[in-house]
Amino acid sequence: QVQLVESGGGLVQTGGSLKLSCAASGRTFSGYVMGWFRQAPGKEREFVAAISQNSVYTYYADSVKGRFTISRDNAKNTVYLQMNNLKTEDTAVYYCAAHRSGSYYSTGNYAYWGQGTQVTVSS
Repeated sequence: QVQLVESGGGLVQTGGSLKLSCAASGRTFSGYVMGWFRQAPGKEREFVAAISQNSVYTYYADSVKGRFTISRDNAKNTVYLQMNNLKTEDTAVYYCAAHRSGSYYSTGNYAYWGQGTQVTVSS
């Protein structure tokens, strides 16, 4: 069992930045690929980014590539999402998740989820 707690969300203006954190406890954090997803009102939860266990590989949705950066600190059992040049369409609840198996882009392939943190980007 892995418990995940996100933080760092808030209200920011277009073009601003936020850094989300996700603190993990429980089973060995370093053994999991970690992902970030988001869900806007009335929309399905969508993939944002993922990072391999040793940070060698990162994966991004096209919509955030070049603006968002995922990272992790295994010593702190924490994964981060640095979000720059935010746009109104980035407004959503952001979730971190621990991957189980299969494609990193599918919500169904993640075993554990946090409760989410709200990000609101105003124009």
